[in-house]
Amino acid sequence: MDTADLGAIWLTLKLATVVTVLLLALGTPIAWWLARTRSRLKHAVAAVVALPLVLPPTVIGFYLLLAMGPAGPLGRITAALGLGQLAFTFAGLVLGSVLYSLPFAVQPLHNAFEAIGERPLEVAATLRASPWDAFWSVAVPLARPGFLSATVLAFAHTVGEFGVVLMIGGNIPNRTRVVSIQLYDHVEALEYAQAHWLAAAMLVFSFLILLVLNVFNPRTVAKR
Repeated sequence: MDTADLGAIWLTLKLATVVTVLLLALGTPIAWWLARTRSRLKHAVAAVVALPLVLPPTVIGFYLLLAMGPAGPLGRITAALGLGQLAFTFAGLVLGSVLYSLPFAVQPLHNAFEAIGERPLEVAATLRASPWDAFWSVAVPLARPGFLSATVLAFAHTVGEFGVVLMIGGNIPNRTRVVSIQLYDHVEALEYAQAHWLAAAMLVFSFLILLVLNVFNPRTVAKR
C-alpha cells in the first residue's frame, strides 16, 4: 500500500469513529422514544429513519448536496455562521454519513429497548427511581446487546459507504477520499494489484465485523 492508500484508510477510520459516536448520541433518544411512545407520529418517524435502507445512496447524496450548496437552506445557515460550505469537506462527509447510517444505529437500539418490556421499568418506579435513573440503571444495561450491534453496524456501514460520500465529498486526497473511493480510483486506473490489497482489507474487515456480531450477539445476526 502506498501513502494515498494509508491516507484513505486513516480518513475512513476517522470518519467511521466520529459518525458512530454521533449516531449513538442521536440514535439512542430516537430509539427510546420509538420504543416507548404511543404517538400517532411513531410510524411516520420510523419510516423517515428507515428511508436510507431503501433510497439509493446517490439520491440522498444529491439532495444533501443541494441543501449544502450556496442556495440551499443548510448552505445559507453555515454561510451566515461563518462556517462556509459543508460540501466537499470532512464535516460534510460526517453529516451525510450520519443521515445515511442512522437506521443501522436506531433499529438495533429500538429492538433492544422494546425487548425490555414494561416490568423492569415498573419495578424501578416502585423503588422510587426517576425515569432518568431507570433509563441509565435498568434500560441501558439490559439493552447492552443492542448498543453493541448499533456500534458495530454503524461503524461498518460508514466504512463501506460509496455513493453518498462521493456525491457530497468528491474525491479530494486527505480530505474526502475514503477507502471505497480510493479502491474505485485504482480499478479505474487499471491498478489491480493496489485494488486487490484494499479489497482484501475490506473483505477481512467485513468478516471480522460479522464474526464479532455472531460471537457476542448471535440473535441479531440470525434475524438479519
